[in-house]
Amino acid sequence: MKTLPVNLKIIGIIHSPYKLTSDVPRRCNKEISEIEIYEEYKQGLKDIEDFSHIHVFYWLHKSKGYSLYVNTPWDDIPHGLFTTRSPHRPNPIAHSTVKLVERKDNILKVKGLDAIDGAPVLDIKPYVKKFDIREQAVSGWLEKTDLKGD
Repeated sequence: MKTLPVNLKIIGIIHSPYKLTSDVPRRCNKEISEIEIYEEYKQGLKDIEDFSHIHVFYWLHKSKGYSLYVNTPWDDIPHGLFTTRSPHRPNPIAHSTVKLVERKDNILKVKGLDAIDGAPVLDIKPYVKKFDIREQAVSGWLEKTDLKGD
């Protein structure tokens, strides 16, 4: 196994209504979460309120272990870990695209964040329609499942 020393800077923390991984809904949620950006990074938020959506990258701080085969709630077939959104990963990094509801100083109120309370924030990037929409995207094995109601 190859390893590489990686130095990550935590730029903030997530304040979420979800306390446990099992509390987080599988699909987009309507709950409001707050992302607190630490003071030393606050200036990097300049102009962020002009964006309707942002990408949030965070650390799954409660994730323990992983398996390269994952059973999902949508079918009975084991799938490769990297074809799922399981929170149990070799590098427990997560990404959510969320609606930016409001910015107050160093606090971002967002909707649709699937993180548990206390998750460290690694990065934030703007959602840019011209770059981020992939109209010809295919969702692999999920194309054959019914995701309604989840």
